[in-house]
Amino acid sequence: MLFADVSGSTRLYDTVGDNLAMTAIGQCLEIFRERTEATGGRVIKTIGDEVMSAFTNADDAARTALQIQLRVDSLQPVSGNKLGVRIGFHYGPAVARGDDLFGDTVNLASRLADVATRGQIILSQKTTQRLAKGLRAACRPLYAIPVKGKNDDIAICELTWKASADATAMMPSLSPAVGGPAVLRLHYRNREILLDDTRASITLGRDQGADVVVPERMASREHGRIEHRAGKFVLVDHSANGTFVTMRGDRELVLRREECVLHGRGVIALGQPRETASELLEYVCD
Repeated sequence: MLFADVSGSTRLYDTVGDNLAMTAIGQCLEIFRERTEATGGRVIKTIGDEVMSAFTNADDAARTALQIQLRVDSLQPVSGNKLGVRIGFHYGPAVARGDDLFGDTVNLASRLADVATRGQIILSQKTTQRLAKGLRAACRPLYAIPVKGKNDDIAICELTWKASADATAMMPSLSPAVGGPAVLRLHYRNREILLDDTRASITLGRDQGADVVVPERMASREHGRIEHRAGKFVLVDHSANGTFVTMRGDRELVLRREECVLHGRGVIALGQPRETASELLEYVCD
């Protein structure tokens, strides 16, 4: 089962108006349908800006998800608004009632789409075992999520589809850097905080005890931290909603109980993407 959802559709209606938004979302829904049928899948139903599809095997679902992301990513922005998609899928049995499908597999696939952020394809770790070797190699493990009706958390993975420098920044080797940046300058509002050899870390969050207090509604009280580790600056997330970081020249990277090495300069948003966040932190590695 696969769910594909147009990300940020409500905001799109607010910013470009009903007519342009309906046309753009309709274009995305047509891509969902066309790509599903091209790989032998079946569209079960459309719910607003979301499509639910069924496939006979996990490989077809994965290939459809990849093709949808690539096609939507190639679309022209709508009045400056780039379109994006969230996708979740899970392999397992489903119960048919008329033209609809029900059961744990459907519920879990829907939950995975909810977990996904713009541009992500999320699948259960169990589903990766059903993928061909090449597709399985493109999956990276994330973390476990609670699912209603399940006693145990479900381990999930991301099926990566867009090669960029940030992909190699995930979970890096932290051998001592030679000639690496000596100072990280973090700018927030009218304040500058330095991280160097004299300071091991900077904590971020809504809690008043954090080094940098960020009153962002979607941020966690103890959201994350930036560490100076082995000559590199490492952003660590341990929040509920994730940390969104955009390094110059790269697409936005989402950390969910993960870490990445910061380089150059960039922008950090806590709990939601940069485009919707009210509070942004800027950093420069010197």
